Amino acid sequence: MKEKAIEYYMNGGCSCSESVIKAAIDEGLCDKSLLAVSTAFSGGMSSGCVCGAVAAAQIISGLHFGRENQYGNENTAREKAAFIVEEFKKNHKVTCCRVLSKGLEGLARKQNCSKYVADACDILQKLLEVKV
Repeated sequence: MKEKAIEYYMNGGCSCSESVIKAAIDEGLCDKSLLAVSTAFSGGMSSGCVCGAVAAAQIISGLHFGRENQYGNENTAREKAAFIVEEFKKNHKVTCCRVLSKGLEGLARKQNCSKYVADACDILQKLLEVKV
């Protein structure tokens, strides 16, 4: 999944959040309708806050573990959300887009952020390996 996400991010015209969702669509993890939803999460939700790749992983996690899902409920969804954040922080210390991409623009920013896209995919796949 992460290879597809990186390709969509680096060469497919997708943002960080869109690339994770588009790769998840390809893997059958969600419906294509979530691609439009993910656009709003790009660039730290357009505020520089939470990394869009992390937000996309949260969206997919919520779909699989959220309320009214056979595998989850509100508590499960929140536990999985916390897992995504903590795993990401183990590798990158923060989830803030502004901090993760500080001072970078253009291709340098894309190359830097591609590792966050890859990591978010790895974390998501680890999370989805075992339901509940």
